[in-house]
Amino acid sequence: MSDASQFAMVTGAGSGIGRAIAIALMRHSIHVTLVGRDTAKLTRTAAGAPADRATIVAADLATEGGIAAAASNAARLHILVHAAGQYLQTPTTQMTAEAWSALDSVNLHAPILLTNACLPQLRASSGQVVFINSSASLRGGPNIAAYAAGKRGLQAAVEILRQEINRDGIRVLSIYPGRTDTPMQQAILASEGRTAEPGQLMQPDDIAAMVLAALQLSRNSEVTDIFMRPMRPL
Repeated sequence: MSDASQFAMVTGAGSGIGRAIAIALMRHSIHVTLVGRDTAKLTRTAAGAPADRATIVAADLATEGGIAAAASNAARLHILVHAAGQYLQTPTTQMTAEAWSALDSVNLHAPILLTNACLPQLRASSGQVVFINSSASLRGGPNIAAYAAGKRGLQAAVEILRQEINRDGIRVLSIYPGRTDTPMQQAILASEGRTAEPGQLMQPDDIAAMVLAALQLSRNSEVTDIFMRPMRPL
């Protein structure tokens, strides 16, 4: 897949899984547009790969302006990876409409709306779209109703999207990671009063390796859903 003529966009590229995927793509000589809200974090991601492989776009994908800003930097696009996400722990009985809407704007709406905005480029390249979902979409738990519902909604939306754009030669993949060693996961564990032993969580590089393997699959076939779990659950 090493090809300096290929262009990718990765959202949530400032940290965690998004950062790992972006660096892996850049190391394969692919030019990557790094999208996120924090310019400093995106700059650190760009520094982790060969020079001249990155374009930084600071944008809030919860807004129409943010989606437009990201899409405007995709004159050419072969790979679109949605790794941006937010997490919220609140009892279902205490959820507010405002908080639920804010969560869905990032986790559910933004990935679909940004894909729609980039469809002309993806059609032109017979591109590939990767959605980093979550194991919570399959099995939620107490206090994460809004998060789990949004991820389940994304799963349904992506399954339908695939049916609609496969005919254009665009491949669509969803990955459902379990607990992965990211800043978000460390905050989750802290809120639960728990810790993980060294090596107990999956690493972002594990997810990145799986994404690259799927992207390199022969165009005669398509991987649609990949479920990943730590070998030693908490």
